[in-house]
Amino acid sequence: MDFKGSDTVPGPRVEDQLPQTTTAAAKIVIVGGFGVGKTTMVGSVSEIKPLTTEETMTQAGIGVDDDYGSETKTATTVAMDFGRIRITDKVVLYLFGTPGQERFWFLWNGLFEGALGAVVLVDTRRLEVSFEVMGRLEEGNVPFIVAVNTFPDGPRYPIEDLRAALDLAPEVPIVECDARRRASSRDVLMTLMRFLHALSLSGSLT
Repeated sequence: MDFKGSDTVPGPRVEDQLPQTTTAAAKIVIVGGFGVGKTTMVGSVSEIKPLTTEETMTQAGIGVDDDYGSETKTATTVAMDFGRIRITDKVVLYLFGTPGQERFWFLWNGLFEGALGAVVLVDTRRLEVSFEVMGRLEEGNVPFIVAVNTFPDGPRYPIEDLRAALDLAPEVPIVECDARRRASSRDVLMTLMRFLHALSLSGSLT
C-alpha cells in the first residue's frame, strides 16, 4: 500500500486499541523450555492477533537445537511472542513468550526486565528443562508460578509430587492447564495475579 502524498499515517486497528477505561498495565512473561507450549498459550489467550517470531527449523540446527518433538514440530520461536489480554475493565496484561531453544536464551534478560511476574510452563515428559528456567527467574527476582501443560501423551502426577520434583517452595502456586484453551490459559494468568497480589500484601513484592 502506498501512503506517499498522504498527510495521515495508519494507526492501530480498531480491535487492537486499548479501551478508554484502561488505567493500569503489567508485563508478564511466559517462560519454559523448547516445545512446552509458550507460543500456543500466548496465542490462545491473547485478545489481539499475537505477534510471533517463529522460524522454520532447518538442518542447520541439528546438533545445536533441542530436537525434542522434531517429528511434529517444524518451527521455533527465535525472539519472542507477544499478546495482550484485559483481566478487568481497568487492567491489561502484556504477555511476552520467551524463546525455548537454548541458543536464544541470551534474550531472556531483556524480556525479564520490568516484568511483574512470570508463568513457568512445564512439560511432565521433560521436567529437567524447567530448573534452568526457574533459576534464571530467581536470579532476576521475578516472582513466578508453575503451570503444567497437560499433553495427551504426557504422564500425570499428583501436584504435590510435582512440587517436590521441581523443588518448589510451599507458597509458589502450581496448577495444571491446557495451553490450547483460552479459558484454561486465562485461569493460569489469574492464578499468577492472585499470587502477586498476595505478595504485595505481605510486602514481598517491591
